[in-house]
Amino acid sequence: MRQREARHDRDQPLYTPAERERRDRSVWTLVQGVLAPLQFLIFIVSLILVLRYLATGNGELAATVSIVVKTLTLYTIMITGSIWEKVVFGKWLFAHAFFWEDVFSMLVLALHTAYLIVLFTGWLDVRGQMLLALAAYAAYVINATQFLLKLRAARLQQAREGAGRPAEALGGAE
Repeated sequence: MRQREARHDRDQPLYTPAERERRDRSVWTLVQGVLAPLQFLIFIVSLILVLRYLATGNGELAATVSIVVKTLTLYTIMITGSIWEKVVFGKWLFAHAFFWEDVFSMLVLALHTAYLIVLFTGWLDVRGQMLLALAAYAAYVINATQFLLKLRAARLQQAREGAGRPAEALGGAE
């Protein structure tokens, strides 16, 4: 039965025509399109700073600030992503098309929030804080990969649907 459900999910389009129209008209799609690469850039810089601190013991403040900035950026993209999901799918979170990405996003949020808690309470020493940040970053990479694969699936779906229509119906050649 699960195999049949998985096949059904795989065959089901990511977006209905109405959802695709809402996605394409929403300003939140552009916001997500700007925030996602910005967050990735912040992640790369922060990862380098954290690894530098762990390897040399230098740059604690820069690494710490970068993790806080990364976490605040994550909160921003999660809030705006939830608004986007509400606009496109009618649900704040856990819409069918992005259910597992949202589930894993909760782990990413929990780990980043745990970092802030240990930072401000001192429950872990600096090394422990940096290791927790690395765990949060590993979860972030997995989650970002989930979303990239979903974006690719959406583009493939749109290309398949567009292949059956004349170029004029698509607004010209893409």
